[in-house]
Amino acid sequence: MVQAHDHTSLSLAAPSMILRAGRRADAAPVEPPWRCETPGGDPLSDVLRTVRLTGALFFLVDASLPWGVEVPPAAAFSSIILPRAQHVVSYHVILKGSGWANIPGVASTWFETGDVLVLPHGDPYSMLSSPGQAPEFDAGETMEYLRDMAAGKLPFVSREGGGGEPHCEFVCGFLGCDMRPFNPVLSTLPRLLRVRRAETGGDDLLSQLIGLTLAEARQPRSGGQSIRLRLSELIFVEVMRQYLESLPAHQTGWLSGLRDPSIGRVLAMIHERPAHPWTLAELARHAGLSRAALAARFTQLVGHAPMQYRTLWRMQIAARLLADSSMKVAAVGREIGYESEAAFSRAFKKAVGVSPAVWRDRAAGTD
Repeated sequence: MVQAHDHTSLSLAAPSMILRAGRRADAAPVEPPWRCETPGGDPLSDVLRTVRLTGALFFLVDASLPWGVEVPPAAAFSSIILPRAQHVVSYHVILKGSGWANIPGVASTWFETGDVLVLPHGDPYSMLSSPGQAPEFDAGETMEYLRDMAAGKLPFVSREGGGGEPHCEFVCGFLGCDMRPFNPVLSTLPRLLRVRRAETGGDDLLSQLIGLTLAEARQPRSGGQSIRLRLSELIFVEVMRQYLESLPAHQTGWLSGLRDPSIGRVLAMIHERPAHPWTLAELARHAGLSRAALAARFTQLVGHAPMQYRTLWRMQIAARLLADSSMKVAAVGREIGYESEAAFSRAFKKAVGVSPAVWRDRAAGTD
């Protein structure tokens, strides 16, 4: 799964979307990363900052017929490509050709030039030139390949397959992020997401980001690895935006809620002011809906009742603070709207399953 002509390789990088929070004992970070930066809020950016979206690995495959690769569950290789990440997301941008993606228990998905495949839940999968064929590289060989790529031993471009035509070229991107206690973006995505890139003749933002990344990879310069990984994060964000814009009217999920005028307004309010003592009546008034209508529509689209969602999002913020700062538990609770340490600790354990102190200890052990 090697043999290539480009002498640029990738390895690991520290998180770029988020910086570690301040370390003073009772102080909140100077610029809390969970607060929306613009009036009216931007919950998608808010979530992606707070769950620490981080570029892990990024390379190009040039495959000739017949070709095929089997990828093990993300949990098997996450410690290799990004040891501190809770979860790894895989995505593939198809630059040329076509093939089939397969997840156990899911019908095979055909892909072609212009498609982006996202595997948000860490499933094992395979990518093949023909459905049902035996992969050229099994899961064990892929593990060794990822280990060597992460160590910087392999070139940016990997040549695979039996040498036949036509070729298939696709970018492989891997991102680290938090899934616990709450990642509303990934939790509502299907096991395999196929996004069709906008047909704009290569002038759309996604095509430009891909072009910049490939150009940077083919002209090795100091700092190139860091730039490529940051661009890979931006590619994923743009894919999510294009998916959001392409959702059908009947689609449900957090991104669908974001697109709905009334529910999107409520999500923005909760994200902009997570510590505010929101009530259903207050949210409904701002949304222009009755309390019953808001509760029903919010639950239908987002998958949680409004007050439950507010609590879950508060706990995600708290989990970040506990892991990334030395704030005392009581101070973390006050930061997200709890007046007493006892009330916060009870709510955190109910939502997350462990106490704030245990969560902090486990996060420290992971780091």
